Amino acid sequence: MKEQLLAIRKSAEEKLVSLTSLQELEDVRVSVLGKKGELTQVLRQMGALSAEERPIIGALANEVREAIESALSERKTVLLAKAREEKLAKEVIDVTMAGKKPEIGGLHPITKVLDEVKNIFLGMGFSIAEGPDVELDYYNFEALNIPKEHPARDTQDTFYVSDNVVLRTQTSPMQIRVMEKAKPPIRIIAPGRVYRSDAVDATHSPVFHQIEGLVVDKGITMADLKGTLEQFIKSLYGQDAKIRLRPHHFPFTEPSAEVDVSCFVCGGKGCRVCKGEGFIEILGAGMVHPDVLRRCNIDPDEYSGFAFGLGLERIVMRRMNIDDMRHLYENDVRFLKQF
Repeated sequence: MKEQLLAIRKSAEEKLVSLTSLQELEDVRVSVLGKKGELTQVLRQMGALSAEERPIIGALANEVREAIESALSERKTVLLAKAREEKLAKEVIDVTMAGKKPEIGGLHPITKVLDEVKNIFLGMGFSIAEGPDVELDYYNFEALNIPKEHPARDTQDTFYVSDNVVLRTQTSPMQIRVMEKAKPPIRIIAPGRVYRSDAVDATHSPVFHQIEGLVVDKGITMADLKGTLEQFIKSLYGQDAKIRLRPHHFPFTEPSAEVDVSCFVCGGKGCRVCKGEGFIEILGAGMVHPDVLRRCNIDPDEYSGFAFGLGLERIVMRRMNIDDMRHLYENDVRFLKQF
């Protein structure tokens, strides 16, 4: 048995010298020291030894095990160092190589202009009100003085989910929702997506963005409306920009007006873009109709207010000289990178 133990030690040491990988090292460890290994099989025969031989062979067996474990540890250290060197050699970094510029995204033109509009109105003391895209017929039409027989309720113009639920055609419903919950003074803008059954072309889309504004307080007049819009337009287009109000009709305002801004191309002199008029229509506005205030339990004899609404895409197109609304939704990165 002494010869067997010495032979196992010699064989293990010889195998370890020629190993080139950690997996081979593990295979040798298992074959020699494992539960079914060579050394284990020999030690199971110690029961057949005499009382005099057993301590001698036991001491030798421990010496052989310790020698093999020490050799395994030393070889493992060598192989680990070798593996580390090979990995470093493969992963070497050439710091002199030109770097790759990371692709950095940017804000969409609509988001950029929307943020700018929000900041202008926030600076004037307005707050932002947001609400559901899927709206009740009452808030989208009835509460805004648009009766059942009004042409705006035609299914050719409006997406109906059911008889009493629609995809909102404007963000005006938020004016009603705010007036129901908050009493004057009120000063809000309501930006968001709106939906109308329009065919897609260069200036129309079934989905677009609108920004509505509402101010309700004591003594509010058309002069306040004009001054607010004038300040907004000058902040957006520059101090030389001018606005013009033309009489119009909206069911939820009285009196009502279309608001034009001086042409950003010719400065009001008249050109192809403004069709020689010097002004371009940009939004609708007016004084809140007394019936709308009454529906929200606001006394029109004590309070008055103005409201306005503008299409965000229209502003984006004019600010960035875009002639086709479809470009804003086609997600062509080549187009969007320009902004």
